[in-house]
Amino acid sequence: MISNSSAARNPLGSMRPSSARALLLVVIGEFVWPTGQPAWSSTLLSALSEFGIEPSAGRKALQRIAATGITTSGREANRVRWSVTGKGDRILRSGWERTYGWHARDTAWDGRWLVLSVTVPESQRKLRHHLQSRLQWAGLGSPAPGEWLTPHAERGEQVAEIVRQLGLDDQAHSFTGELGPLGDPLRLVHAAWDLDDLDKDYRAFIDAYAGREPRTDREHFRARVELVQDWRRFPYLDPDLPAAYLPPSWPGAQAAALFTQRYQAWRMASGRYWDAAVSAG
Repeated sequence: MISNSSAARNPLGSMRPSSARALLLVVIGEFVWPTGQPAWSSTLLSALSEFGIEPSAGRKALQRIAATGITTSGREANRVRWSVTGKGDRILRSGWERTYGWHARDTAWDGRWLVLSVTVPESQRKLRHHLQSRLQWAGLGSPAPGEWLTPHAERGEQVAEIVRQLGLDDQAHSFTGELGPLGDPLRLVHAAWDLDDLDKDYRAFIDAYAGREPRTDREHFRARVELVQDWRRFPYLDPDLPAAYLPPSWPGAQAAALFTQRYQAWRMASGRYWDAAVSAG
């Protein structure tokens, strides 16, 4: 257990430490939301303590998640319990489908690209950052300033909604189609996405979990939470490119298979640990 109250050790040395809020979201998404039953503050804080999160940091995380509308609290005597709201249900369900459906997704491709052209003035840096972050999480890459693309033409309406919500629809346009005869498609892809860093992160994930073998229910609980926390970013950061545009020996499929195998192997024992923690109250 570490002494830092705001961040827990992350087994992937190349990635940032896990915050109390991030770990709490995983615990809620894995053990509270699926059951539909509320959890006591004491149970959640105890779970966070497994990752070196002190109670003060855990309480702040509880309040921050509640402020987003994902959870709500209720009091019983002098105790507080937390439930997932309707909004939280939609958010967690969407994340669940993308996280756990990644390995089973349809990888067929019809050759069409979605291209977005949108310009944000230099003076609106905060708006530009919001646009960039949301488009990247939607799987788009930017090969040149003001230009975004993805091989998933079916995400056109999702991308359009992002642009509309940021009030940029009057200065944007999009279209779908195949690449023309000019330019090198591979060079275009490498300009749009940093596949080298993603490759390194995938390999770090594989190295971290390929040999990990928890023994007790407690160790399974820790392993499962860390596994999900480390994996859940990949389905958003990976642009899910057609095989022809990926580097040789791309580790994405191996990492996805490892996640699925480890998750299923650790699910039952980690669930027993959580059930015991809930019973202890």
